[in-house]
Amino acid sequence: MGRTLVSITQAFLQEQQSLTKFRRALRRDDQRALDDLLASSRRHLAAAAYASHLLPFETMLLAMLVEEHKQVIHLRLQLEILQARSGTSPASTLPDASGDVPENPAHPAAPA
Repeated sequence: MGRTLVSITQAFLQEQQSLTKFRRALRRDDQRALDDLLASSRRHLAAAAYASHLLPFETMLLAMLVEEHKQVIHLRLQLEILQARSGTSPASTLPDASGDVPENPAHPAAPA
């Protein structure tokens, strides 16, 4: 008889179980963030079943990355909507490469 393969759901649960000590060592806020990431990876179990060449943990990380990127896209769209309503240009409110936010002549910074 052939060897029975572990289902992707069982593999994800095993990977999550292997992170138990790591999770316990995290601060409470970080535990919640890790729990959210793990929950987001479970939303992609059906797609993960097709990624047979990847290790289960790699698939989990990729699923987490997909969910995080979806949130980034959503937040960018919200930012564009808010900027369109306020009449500010996106370039005037985003930090430059050094992390400094340029002064906006329409909204001058308060004197220090």
